[in-house]
Amino acid sequence: MASAAQAIEPETAFGLPHLQTPAAETVEIGLSTETIALTSNFSGTNLTIFGALDNADPLIQRQGRYDIIVVLQGPSRDLVVRKKERHLGVWINAASETFLGVPLSYSLASTRNLQDITDPKTYRQLSVGTSNFYMAPEDPNSLSGNIPIFSDELRAIKTRQGLYTQRIGGVEFISRTLFRATLALPANVPVGRHKARALLFRNGVFLREANAGLEIVKAGFEQSVYEAAHKHSLWYGLFAVFLAMFTGWFGRILFKKD
Repeated sequence: MASAAQAIEPETAFGLPHLQTPAAETVEIGLSTETIALTSNFSGTNLTIFGALDNADPLIQRQGRYDIIVVLQGPSRDLVVRKKERHLGVWINAASETFLGVPLSYSLASTRNLQDITDPKTYRQLSVGTSNFYMAPEDPNSLSGNIPIFSDELRAIKTRQGLYTQRIGGVEFISRTLFRATLALPANVPVGRHKARALLFRNGVFLREANAGLEIVKAGFEQSVYEAAHKHSLWYGLFAVFLAMFTGWFGRILFKKD
């Protein structure tokens, strides 16, 4: 009898099916548009990101313990930060630092204040927040001690330009499982491929991340000039020099005093 009892599989014992562990929560997102065209009169716009939770726990939903952080990160470039000093009444470039792969823009929206969602260590690990993603210096072994100072100044410059923003409360649940995030794109938003991220937290613990892409392009005459400058740089430069010389000559003739 004992051997017969041992042969019974757990999922069929007593005629009851095996209870499956509930699937973990997941998050999905979609953008209101996948392409934004910049024209000469572009003055900024709002981007709406829609999302949904799957396999959400009803009890945690009622307690409001799910949080969403949405990030839109622009294309990356190597940037140089220079410090100007005044010598003999003239401002000149002094020390400088080069940072590799810096996001040209970074917009964040969240359901609550960031300090109420999770801890700073988690934000640094996830590169979430304008002050938490790592700026890689070109020379990490520099002994000048300027890297932290210049890194903070670069973030401050981008913030003053409206390219690094954080909007608390910019994410709202419109139902138990659906949410919406609104991000403001400034007039000087960079052209290129942008990455949208939606990060799901439960009781302060990071669970899942979903990603989507956004393409920002120039349109019309601006796009033609942009393509000419990048694809035919030599001819574009020569034409620019010729146009400057012609404009100067024509202006002199036009306003020449008799």
